[in-house]
Amino acid sequence: MKLWAGRFQKETDTLVNDFNSSIGFDARLYRQDITGSIAHAGMLGKQGIIEQSEADKIIDGLKAILADVEAGQVEFSLDNEDIHMNIEALLTSRIGDTGKRLHTARSRNDQVAVDFRMYVREQIPVIIDQVVALEKVLVNKAKANLDTVMPGYTHLQRAQPTTFAHYMMAYANMLRRDITRLEDCLERMNECPLGAGALATTTYPVDRFQTAQALGFDKPMDNSMDAVSDRDFALELLSDLSILMMHLSRFSEEIILWCSWEFKFVDLDDAYSTGSSIMPQKKNPDVAELVRGKTGRVYGSLITLLTVMKGLPLAYNKDMQEDKEPVFDAIDTVQMCVPVFAAMVDTLVVRPKNMSRAAAGGFINATDCADYLVKKGMPFREAYMIVGRLVNHCIKTGDTLDTLTLRDFRAISGLFDEDVYEALALQTCVNGRQVYGGPARESVEKQIANIEAFVAQREG
Repeated sequence: MKLWAGRFQKETDTLVNDFNSSIGFDARLYRQDITGSIAHAGMLGKQGIIEQSEADKIIDGLKAILADVEAGQVEFSLDNEDIHMNIEALLTSRIGDTGKRLHTARSRNDQVAVDFRMYVREQIPVIIDQVVALEKVLVNKAKANLDTVMPGYTHLQRAQPTTFAHYMMAYANMLRRDITRLEDCLERMNECPLGAGALATTTYPVDRFQTAQALGFDKPMDNSMDAVSDRDFALELLSDLSILMMHLSRFSEEIILWCSWEFKFVDLDDAYSTGSSIMPQKKNPDVAELVRGKTGRVYGSLITLLTVMKGLPLAYNKDMQEDKEPVFDAIDTVQMCVPVFAAMVDTLVVRPKNMSRAAAGGFINATDCADYLVKKGMPFREAYMIVGRLVNHCIKTGDTLDTLTLRDFRAISGLFDEDVYEALALQTCVNGRQVYGGPARESVEKQIANIEAFVAQREG
């Protein structure tokens, strides 16, 4: 018989039973459910709502069930619908009627809310640690490539010279924001819904502050209706994970391009590539492609929960049973993607000569050529037009700005002199950009130091 069967005259239809059941996915909350129940039982005993001996018996029974579940000795039942009813039914079968006292002054509404919140709270630090490890990989790649000049792009067209180190630090800064977003989410969500009951608390003298403290929360949630109906923490997490995956997807797209024969800026390690079933020459960037593809999966989880929540009146509605699967799936996906992505980046081989060769074409020092004239006293817009004419000349003749003769330069403007060649050298162009955040070696070293300090704070 179901624990809530008193009101009903008929057994639940088998189809409805299967449709209504959540044990197939919320079984992973067993530890959180038992932990929350132990805290609740302890409070009931301390407050005199049940006898202390009964509370102790319940707590011992719950601890035994936890040990048995973790030892693989418990099989949950579909008849008991969800993890909460499974645990309570197991407890009652083991310790008798005393087990029926556990649910005093509690509803499944606040029970599931606290279980789910605790689970998410435990998973966020795992993801943060994974992203911190990826940050360290990017730092190491940057340190090894401070002078590796490559083209920077806008519109996927060669634009200005930069370095591979500068590129790595761009992604490192994105990931730093991802970490702080997750930390903000973790701090904001650390309030306890337990004691809210179904929506309007209880007439029993419960101590919500005691249970909140016992479960490691900062405080109880301020409003009981909000406590049982809020899933902002899950939406915020899914939003943060979607942004994180978007960053990994952008990076994956770069890697996919860079390891193609058209670019050949990097080579992926064989351990993080796959071959073709028919083309023996192929080396496919499947890890990067899968990360790019799984990004859509995480986005889908966010849209799923937003859609579930958008029309729900207060307080709890059964629709909210649909909150866990998208969150579980997104967490699982991210925790699978980040480590393999970090390993792929860590083992890839950078090809500096190919990057330098690409940087030599495409007139990516054209802006520096215009700046050269400006520093000689010419207005920028006039300098821009003159360099544009030089580039047009080079396109017609097959030259680059570096290969033009001084006579060619002076035919366009008499301000050009022998020092133009040093000014247009790619390393000069890069190291001349010493503005804070720029690609000059000294600037990138500061960026690396900032990320290292950020990582050290989270490892200390």
